[in-house]
Amino acid sequence: MALQKVLLDVGLLKCPKFYLDVRFIAAILSGVVALWFIYDWVPVFSSSIQFHWGLFISVLIWQPFIEELLFRGIIQGQLSKYKWGQKNLLRITSANVVVSVLFVGLHTLTNPPLWAISIVVPSIVFGYFRDTFKSVYPSIILHSAYNAIALAGLFIHGNLII
Repeated sequence: MALQKVLLDVGLLKCPKFYLDVRFIAAILSGVVALWFIYDWVPVFSSSIQFHWGLFISVLIWQPFIEELLFRGIIQGQLSKYKWGQKNLLRITSANVVVSVLFVGLHTLTNPPLWAISIVVPSIVFGYFRDTFKSVYPSIILHSAYNAIALAGLFIHGNLII
């Protein structure tokens, strides 16, 4: 019973059919358009990245799972328990905004500044789906999809060397 409560709190228990939701599908498609715009108009990468399978697995599986479990599952899940964390504007909760600021802050440590700042909107989208479905699974899938699109963009624009 205690384990079930913990799993529910971090968004690992429920997994509704989020992939059929029109908003979820639109979020994936808009990610393609947004990332394409970023690659064409904002120079976020100044150097090339060498492809290797460890990078692929990390970027598409481990990072989305760990980051979403920590940020959307644990932190946003806990902040959402507070009345101030539940307050929202346009369905974006205060808990989501706080977590998104932390998420971007973490990414400034390991990514170019423009790239780190550019993840504000995806982070809020991840948090929106966490709040909407009470699950981290939509956030994990979106995060992985956005990372896959980013890798494809790097490859297409010649910044990912195979």
